[in-house]
Amino acid sequence: MLISKFKHTSLIKSEAKRLGFLSCGISKAGFLEEEAPRLEKWLNNNMNGHMRYMENHFDKRLNPTLLVDGAKSVISILLNYYPSKFQNEESYKISKYAYGQDYHFVIKEKLKELLHFIQTEIGEVSGRAFVDSAPVLDKAWAAKSGLGWIGKNTNLITQKVGSFYFIAELIVDLELDYDNPTTDHCGSCTACIDACPTEAIVAPYVVDGSKCISYFTIELKENIPTEMKGKFDDWMFGCDVCQDVCPWNRFSKPHNEPLFQANHELLSFTKKDWEEITEDVFKNVFKNSAVKRTKLEGLRRNVEFLK
Repeated sequence: MLISKFKHTSLIKSEAKRLGFLSCGISKAGFLEEEAPRLEKWLNNNMNGHMRYMENHFDKRLNPTLLVDGAKSVISILLNYYPSKFQNEESYKISKYAYGQDYHFVIKEKLKELLHFIQTEIGEVSGRAFVDSAPVLDKAWAAKSGLGWIGKNTNLITQKVGSFYFIAELIVDLELDYDNPTTDHCGSCTACIDACPTEAIVAPYVVDGSKCISYFTIELKENIPTEMKGKFDDWMFGCDVCQDVCPWNRFSKPHNEPLFQANHELLSFTKKDWEEITEDVFKNVFKNSAVKRTKLEGLRRNVEFLK
């Protein structure tokens, strides 16, 4: 049994690498004791803003065995999205994760392949793939699996590659060899806290989601509060400031996922182009993009707010 556990783990990690994942870590499925009081406090302080869905499925967020019957392991993966080319400097800015095709679909397909591989090579294994759209605390599981530590900006950070990657997981009813968490390497650095344009990092390791530029430009469907005028540093969809200033991201290397390649028009657009964007251009540039989440109406609202 012990030999097969090690063998299965090795097979899964090798296949994850072949599929293009940056890294793969595995932890024992169970209740996240340390995260429970933190999440409760965060919600009680209304740091989720209008993201009411964060209040749903509290128990499931903390216990994957409630999501997958008989769950024994959480297989966490990272997928790099750091681009080789960036937007025109004289432009309104889009978070780098949204340069290419919507990551939900790209990663889901890869995870389906990984699950199919597990079922083919190992046998009857049940499991589900989760990509950021279900009640799973991705960063907590990735940290538990030794893929990095949760930094002062609450992003998962890895010494060798920084933090420009997606996190997702397979939760399976298969016992595997589990990884150990790594140590925190933020030290005395406060670069992310100092640089946040809206002071959303209210304390080390605590982000008030209701003050984050990503929240205002993506999640908030109502008008952006007027007191935020002039604080967005030209970000019109998401924000990368706390990652851009993180010293560990000097180790970021460009991804090699063709589906994450940016549309050329998106990179060359000027502020004027964004201000005059039409429905047809929006549909063309963001055909399979995560930016479609805001719809053209939302993007126009954001651009108007930045003018």
